[in-house]
Amino acid sequence: MAEYNLTPVDVPKVETKYRSIKTAIPVPESISFFEELKKSEPRSMQGQPPIIWQKADNFTVEDKWGNRWIDWSSCVLISNAGHGREEIKNALRDIIDQGLLATYVFAHEGRRELTEMLQELAPQPENYRVFLLSSGSEATENCIKLAKTYAVEKYGPHKKYFISYKNAFHGRTLGAQLAGGMDKLKTWIIDGDKTFVQVPFPDGFKNEDTSFDLFLKTLEENNVKPEEIAGVMSESYQGVGPDFMPVEYAQKLENFCRDNDIVLIMDEVQAGFGRSGKMFTFEHYDITPDLIACGKGISSSLPISAVIGRKDIMELYAPGSMTSTHSGSPLCVASAIENLKLLKKEHLVENAAEMGEILCSEIKRIQQKYPERLGCFQGKGLVAGIQCVKPGTKIPDPETALAVNVKCLQKGLLMFAPVGVGGECLKIAPPLTITEDALKESIQVFEAACDEVLG
Repeated sequence: MAEYNLTPVDVPKVETKYRSIKTAIPVPESISFFEELKKSEPRSMQGQPPIIWQKADNFTVEDKWGNRWIDWSSCVLISNAGHGREEIKNALRDIIDQGLLATYVFAHEGRRELTEMLQELAPQPENYRVFLLSSGSEATENCIKLAKTYAVEKYGPHKKYFISYKNAFHGRTLGAQLAGGMDKLKTWIIDGDKTFVQVPFPDGFKNEDTSFDLFLKTLEENNVKPEEIAGVMSESYQGVGPDFMPVEYAQKLENFCRDNDIVLIMDEVQAGFGRSGKMFTFEHYDITPDLIACGKGISSSLPISAVIGRKDIMELYAPGSMTSTHSGSPLCVASAIENLKLLKKEHLVENAAEMGEILCSEIKRIQQKYPERLGCFQGKGLVAGIQCVKPGTKIPDPETALAVNVKCLQKGLLMFAPVGVGGECLKIAPPLTITEDALKESIQVFEAACDEVLG
């Protein structure tokens, strides 16, 4: 993967309504900070654009030297309702003043309110239950556990396989990485678990075959019979793109799972809570998952996640046997409650759909200016991505992706580090609160960066 250079570069000054660049980038005074940080943290925590966040407000981020960026990161798809929302801060102050900082699994009023709010978002609320957790990885781990438990208890140990997708990312814990589809992330597991099988994802670019026949063929090649499958899990869009399933494929997948009593899991950790222009991205496919893994945008702030799942599956474990130390932590719950209220009150899901029309049409236009280098565009709502490739190929080009990313940083547009299977994807994910004028300004900056690097 390409890495950021910590040598300060003098860049043109910027001063607009939403952006301000007053120093060299990175800020010269910040370099010693990054050098000291290396002494107390593992290098795995490095790798993002070299700025020091001081304040984040709505859809902008600032450092203490007067630089301000329009944010296209949302803290990696967390801050759906915007940064630093006063409503969320006030709710946190209320809980702190109440004197309730931790509760383990003892009940408190907020936990009931939040689980009821999330239950109402389920396809059939009365038939779903909500399990609160702390992280997206924890949510996907529990989905795997629940699917396998359901299969074994109902059918026996022969129904053991768990199917997921190549290039998928479901988290960094053991089960999540066994289900993940990036081999380079799980070399440490050594022998793995042969009951975890990945099939090609029908993205249409890295894998041109988008037919459901390929799914069935891959199972056959792996000697996996439908009646032996416990669960199938997919990101509602793969984070390496974002890459979406064709609607027909998703519906055939659902029918396959129904026909064989396979637990269908949609990982909405980064796709949920309005990001793609619907509350959950699986709604674009008109399917009904059995389990929904949630995280990131659930609170727009503090760490909290959830599994929303079919009642008969969620009730498999007896009291006290499926819990988590910080499940329903009062502060995290308060932030999530206010976040869900904001999404509804301010029509942020609808805003994501409306702004997405502008974002996707404009980013597609930019991609088509340089089709030999910007090989693929995908987007829906306020999530989009361009995959940089070596000229005329599909080979990932992380150096070009990083160069565009850095140019944006120097001009007052903040993105997180390029993602994708080879660090080639420029991911776009502003807070759902972004206004039309700010969105258009940020798109102009992105185009100017692409022109400088590729023109």
